[in-house]
Amino acid sequence: MHSNDAQMLVLTVLADGPLHGYAINTAIEELTGRKLGPGSLYGALSRLEARELIRTADEAAEAQERHRTMQITDAGRDQLRTQLQQMARISAAGLRALGINPA
Repeated sequence: MHSNDAQMLVLTVLADGPLHGYAINTAIEELTGRKLGPGSLYGALSRLEARELIRTADEAAEAQERHRTMQITDAGRDQLRTQLQQMARISAAGLRALGINPA
């Protein structure tokens, strides 16, 4: 899976609320039918956190917990919104090209 795809999936599931890594991957599996590999998941989390699109939900617990709970930031929501709108335009164009009327 492409790293941008993994990042978008993480942002999508975190838009519903804070989750830790295992729960993020479970939510992704429920959404797509497939889990991300550990490298894809934790790589996406690291990149998103470095870009300040996600952050730990409880800063005080960050140093104590092995499994940090992450949440989406306002910048992450903006990025997700932009990506989803772009995907919707692409999807609509592809459906029209196939002769299918997008709803």
